Amino acid sequence: MDKSHRRKPGGALASARKGTRTQGPAVIVMTEMPGISPHVARFARWVRDAGFSVYMPSLFGKDGDVPDAETAARVFRRACVSAEFRALGGGSSSPVSNWLRALARLAHGESGGPGVGAIGMCFTGNFALSMMLEPALLAPVLSQPSLPLDNPAGIESSADELAQVRSRLEREDLTVLAYRFAGDSFCRAERFAAYQSALGDRFIGRVLPDTAANTGPKPPFFEQFVKTPHSVVTVHLVDEAALAARDEILAFFQKRLKSVLPTIGHR
Repeated sequence: MDKSHRRKPGGALASARKGTRTQGPAVIVMTEMPGISPHVARFARWVRDAGFSVYMPSLFGKDGDVPDAETAARVFRRACVSAEFRALGGGSSSPVSNWLRALARLAHGESGGPGVGAIGMCFTGNFALSMMLEPALLAPVLSQPSLPLDNPAGIESSADELAQVRSRLEREDLTVLAYRFAGDSFCRAERFAAYQSALGDRFIGRVLPDTAANTGPKPPFFEQFVKTPHSVVTVHLVDEAALAARDEILAFFQKRLKSVLPTIGHR
């Protein structure tokens, strides 16, 4: 997409591709499975149109692609066994979180403002929380955080990391926003309960009714493998309640990183 940065882990950050950047504080938009799809890019445009510089790490899949179900499944399987991610087990953050914290520092230096926002989705959902160990990160959003895949009540962070994050949230009067659909089989109520227990009232969890989800045609990966409402700001975004969640996220970034919310184009 234009007016954004895309950056790939595994090497010098400066070697990544760059597009034209909107002037404004940075927001890092981390893709869901199976990659930076048109739905993910649409959400990034909404963030850009709200006056932010958007950084999109290319973590897996082919940028801009809508793969068939089997190709998407291969992307998912590769990510599950990749050394960069910890899809199973919980209790510790994925190694890619270190790179993402470095990206937050870089984005803050390039874009200015008081700090950086970040949103993770599904496979990357918890990454925005792990990034809170970087002081530049001020506005974390967790959209349907789905790791660890084998423990509905697990969190992809260590106890020590969670304690550090909670301490920072309280010390700096910050909050974490999180979203899920009520019937989501990948991000269940047990996970939000675990976040609430770990972070207290600094964790603000929103649960959308399943009736708010898109029931129309969806990309092949979702049609075959995602049988419940799941993607709050992308594929399943359609109803008034889901759109309200989208607008709340943009307002959250605005409150922490800017002061005046411009008109948002619904594209």
